[in-house]
Formats: sequence, structure tokens, C-alpha cells
Amino acid sequence: MKLDLSLYLVLDPEMCGGFDAALKLTQQALDAGVTVLQLRAPQWKKRDWLRLSQQILPMSREANVPFLINDHIDIALACDADGVHLGQGDLPLAVARQLLGPDKILGLSISQAAHLHNDDCVLADYFGVGPVFPTGTKQDADPAIGLHLLRDWMTKIDKPVVAIGGIDAANTSDIFQAGADGIAVVSAICAALDPAASTRELGQIIYQARNLL
Repeated sequence: MKLDLSLYLVLDPEMCGGFDAALKLTQQALDAGVTVLQLRAPQWKKRDWLRLSQQILPMSREANVPFLINDHIDIALACDADGVHLGQGDLPLAVARQLLGPDKILGLSISQAAHLHNDDCVLADYFGVGPVFPTGTKQDADPAIGLHLLRDWMTKIDKPVVAIGGIDAANTSDIFQAGADGIAVVSAICAALDPAASTRELGQIIYQARNLL
């Protein structure tokens, strides 16, 4: 399955309004053009993660969009997700690869310059870099790195990069001009009054931004 990071939705089911609302929004976002879908539900019990994942997976497969699980390799294995996205405090990527097998997608969060030199970096299929801008979506997020550092890091990174943190329609073009391959958003879609319209708007901005590069 092709990995296109351009419009990466981190699905927060609580922000969406709960289980059923998250399923509805997922279908809307897939129909409107998201290119990667990740489930992140830090307040939920694992069996609820699994139940939602099992219903999302057929939707994402139908849309040919990779479905990833945040942090929890056991959930990814249980639902046969397309991969996982791991943070600096999660299991090492070498262990994740052993558990998941050779074909699953492994993403790694990078929020400090020192992270670029960790052993995990060579094993990642892509990096999630940020937060670029201040964000209230993730309470334990590191300080925002800003566009200047993002541009600098992009000159040192030889993996695909999706930028995350405080990204919306107003600053999406700046992210692509800084060199990132995509944007990861949470509230820009999950908290939108019209998630499908917001997804399409972001997709159009991305299309225009790429044509200017």
C-alpha cells in the first residue's frame, strides 16, 4: 500500500463526539481525500480501541488508505492494522518490526534535534515532526519547534516527513514550503463543523502548495 503523507488524519474519537461519531467522520474524511489515518485515543480502554479499529479497517482498505495505530502494537496486531506510529518513549522500532513483521508501516515521532541521531531513525518508514506550532491537542507535547527549525531539520532528514502540531488551513502552505511531505491534523478535521468540507479545503491547499514548489 502506497504511503502518501500529504493529508494525514490523527483520529481522536473523543474530539469527534464518541464512537459512532468517529466512525461517521472517518468515512467522511476518507471520501474527502485523507491519505493516511491514525487512531489515537489516549483516554480509551484498549478493548474500545480494538472495537473501533475493527470497524475502521474495512473502510480504510476500501479507500486504499493506510490505517495506523498510535503507540499500541498489540492493538495493531489484533486488528491487522497497516502499521503503528511510535513515540520516543514507546517500544524500540527494532522490537516493533520483530513483532509486526517486515511489511507494516513504522512511523516515529521527532520533537527534538537529538532524536534525529537515535538508532530508531534508520528503521522508521517516516517521521512525524513537531509540534511545529503550539497545540492543545496533546497535553504532554514538547515545545513547538517553529517553521525555522522545521526547515533546518528537513535539510538533515532523508526520510519522508509529516509535520504535526497546530496545523490548519492558514499555515498548511508554510509547512510544504518548509520542505515537509505532508501535514498531520487532529482538530482541523475532528473538531470541524463540516469535517468533509474541511478535509477538501486542506486537500486543495496542499495541491496548490505543491504546484508552487
